[in-house]
Amino acid sequence: MSLSSMTGYARAAGQEPDTSWVWEVRSVNGKSLDLRVRVPSGWEWLDPEARSRGQKRFNRGSFVMSLDVRRSPGAQSMQVNTDLLEELIRQCSGGVPGTADEPPRLDVLLTVRGVVEPVDEKTAGQEDDALRAAVIATLDEALEGLRAARGEEGARLQTLLTEQVTAIEALCKQAADLAAAQPDALRERVRTQVEMLIEASATFDEARLTQEAALLAAKADVREEIDRLLAHVAAARDLLGKGGVVGRKLEFLSQEFNREANTLCSKSADIELTRVGLALKAAIDQFREQVQNIE
Repeated sequence: MSLSSMTGYARAAGQEPDTSWVWEVRSVNGKSLDLRVRVPSGWEWLDPEARSRGQKRFNRGSFVMSLDVRRSPGAQSMQVNTDLLEELIRQCSGGVPGTADEPPRLDVLLTVRGVVEPVDEKTAGQEDDALRAAVIATLDEALEGLRAARGEEGARLQTLLTEQVTAIEALCKQAADLAAAQPDALRERVRTQVEMLIEASATFDEARLTQEAALLAAKADVREEIDRLLAHVAAARDLLGKGGVVGRKLEFLSQEFNREANTLCSKSADIELTRVGLALKAAIDQFREQVQNIE
C-alpha cells in the first residue's frame, strides 16, 4: 500500500438543461480531519452530504469543498429588496447638502447594490431529485480526483522518504565507526595530559586520574544512541513499506531520531563525530519536514 499526501486539488463540473455547476476540492496539511463546505445560498442541504463523503475517504488534512452554481437566464428572475429601498428613500429624503433639495431618483436608487437581486425560480426546496443526485455525483467525482492526486503525491514522497532514511542510516554507520575509535583517542589524550601533570606536580594522584579518565570515557560512549538510531531506521523502513495512514507514526519517529542525534552530539568527544552528528541532524530535519505532508 502506498502513502498518501495531505495536499491536493481536484475539480469536476456538471450540467443540466438550465443549470451548470462546478465543484472544487482542495486539501492541505492538518493535524486532524477538518472539512469546510462552501455552497451558494439555498444549497445548504449539501453541507452534511459533503462532510459525510469526505469523512469516508480521508483521515487527515484540512479540506475546502466549494460549489459554484450557474442558472441559465430563463431560470432566473429579479426581485426588489423593498426594505432596503425604503430605507434608502428615507435617508435621502432630506436632500443632499450643497444642492437643491430634490427627492431621490428611483433609477439611481435601483443601481445600489442589493436593491435589485437575482432570484432562482427554483428554491432549495424545489430542486428536483435528479438535479440533487447529479450534483452529489459530481462531488464524488471531485473527491475521487482529489484522492488520486493525494496518492500520486504520496508515491513521490514515499520514494523521497526512503532515500532520506537510507542517508540517515549511512550517517549512523559512519558515526558508529568513529565512535568505535573514540575510546582509543580519549586514552591517548588523557595519557598526554597525565604526563604533563606528572611533570608539573610530584604529588599528583595517578589512580584518581585513571578513575576520572574511565568516567570520561563512559560519558562519551554513544553506542546506545547509535543502536537506537539504527532501530528507528528499521522502524521507518517498515512503516514506509506498509504504507497507508502512517503519518503520525512517522512524525513520532522523526522526533525520536532528533532526540538521539542531539544526545550523540552532546556526548561526542571527537570533532569528526560531532560533524557527522550535525549532518545527521540536518538529514533528520529534512525527513521530518517531508513527513509532515503524509496522511
